[in-house]
Amino acid sequence: MTGVFELGKRAKEASRFLAVASTKEKNKALLSIACALEENCEKIIEQNSVDMKNAENSGINPTMLDRLLLTKERIKGMADGVREVAELPDPVGRILDEVTRPNGLEITKVSVPIGVIAVIFEARPNVTSDAASLCLKAGNCVILRGGKEAIHSNAAIADIMRTALEKAGFPADCINFVEDTSRQSATELMTMNEYVDVLIPRGGAGLIQACVKNATVPVIETGTGNCHIYVDKSANLEMAVEIVFNAKTSRPSVCNAAESLLIHKDIAEKALPAIKARLDEKGVTLHGDEKAVEICPDILRATEDDWGKEYLSFDMSVKIVNDTDEAIDWIYKYGTKHSEAIVTKDEAQAKKFLDRVDAAAVYHNASTRFTDGGVFGLGAEIGISTQKLHARGPLGLNELTSMKYVVRGNGQIR
Repeated sequence: MTGVFELGKRAKEASRFLAVASTKEKNKALLSIACALEENCEKIIEQNSVDMKNAENSGINPTMLDRLLLTKERIKGMADGVREVAELPDPVGRILDEVTRPNGLEITKVSVPIGVIAVIFEARPNVTSDAASLCLKAGNCVILRGGKEAIHSNAAIADIMRTALEKAGFPADCINFVEDTSRQSATELMTMNEYVDVLIPRGGAGLIQACVKNATVPVIETGTGNCHIYVDKSANLEMAVEIVFNAKTSRPSVCNAAESLLIHKDIAEKALPAIKARLDEKGVTLHGDEKAVEICPDILRATEDDWGKEYLSFDMSVKIVNDTDEAIDWIYKYGTKHSEAIVTKDEAQAKKFLDRVDAAAVYHNASTRFTDGGVFGLGAEIGISTQKLHARGPLGLNELTSMKYVVRGNGQIR
C-alpha cells in the first residue's frame, strides 16, 4: 500500500507533464479511459459486489446502497460521462484579459491548471471516474480518497484508469488512489500543503465540516443542501404543488433536493393540504410547526433539529410564515447557501427574494433540482460549491483552473 505522502509526491511530479499536455493529448487519454471502463465492466461489477455484500451485512440504508451499486448500465453511463468531458472545450489557455500599459508592457491574464487536486468522497464509486476525468481535462493531477464502503469498486476503477493513461502515453500518476480508508489517511491528505493545491470534499455535512475544520490546504466546500421552497400568497397553487413534489421526490438523496417548505399564512390552509396530498403519493413524511400541525393534524411536530436538517430521504420540514421577509430571515438562519426557491406571481416579492437570499442558486417559479452543471449548460461538474471563493455553484472545468499573468516587454525596467 503506497503512503499518502508518496502519492502526493508522484502527483506533483506528474502535474508538470499534465500542465502542458495539449487538448488533443488530453482527449485521447480520456477516450482511452472511457473504453477501458467499458472493456473491464465485469471486473468492476465483481469488485462492486464485494462492497455491496459488505454494505448489506453492515446494515447500510437503502439510499446509500443505491448510491453504491454499479450495474452494466451505470458503468456505461460513467464511460459516456468521460467521453462528454472529452468533448467539452479545454478550459486551459483561455485569454481572460489583456492590456498594453503606457510603458509598452503587454500583460495577458491566462487560465492555467490548479496543479494537484485532492478529492475526498463517500460511497459513490462513479465519483472516481467523474472527478478524475474533470481534473484531467483541466490539466490537473488528482488524488482520490473514497470511503471504506466502496473501497473495492474504487480501487478497481482507479487501476483501470491508470492503465488506460499509460496506454495513451500519460504518466499513470496523473490519477492517484488512496487505498487506506482510515481517518489518518484523510488527515494526511488535508494537511499535505507541499503537494496538494486544493481539496474538494464530496459527501455529507460531517465529511465537509471535518475537511473545513481540519485542513491546512485550501478547501472548496461542496454539497450540503438544506434547500427551501417558499410558497408566497400569490403563488399559482397548481404550479407550487408540482414544483414542491418534483424538488422533494424526484431524487431525494441529492444535494439539490428540497428539504424545507415555507408557506405564506394567508394561503396555508389551502396550500398545505394540496401539497401534502401530492407528497403523500411518494410517502413523504412532513415535520411541521404548530400552525402546520393545526392545519394537517397527521403531520409530525418538528423539533429544532428538523429546521436545519439535510434529510436526503422522503422527509421534509414545514414552516408557516407571515410574509416574504420572514421567509428570507428563516432561510438566512437555517439555509446552507445552496439552492432556494420562491413560487409567486408577484414580481416585487420575487425580486425581493432573488436579491436578498444568499445562495449559490436562487429560483423563481422553478424546482431547485436544476442546480447542476450539465443542466445549466456548463458541462460536467465535480460538485456544487456553497462558498464564495474562488468558485460558487456548479464546480465545472473552468472552476478547476487558476490563472497567471504573462507579461511581454522590450527591455522595460522599473
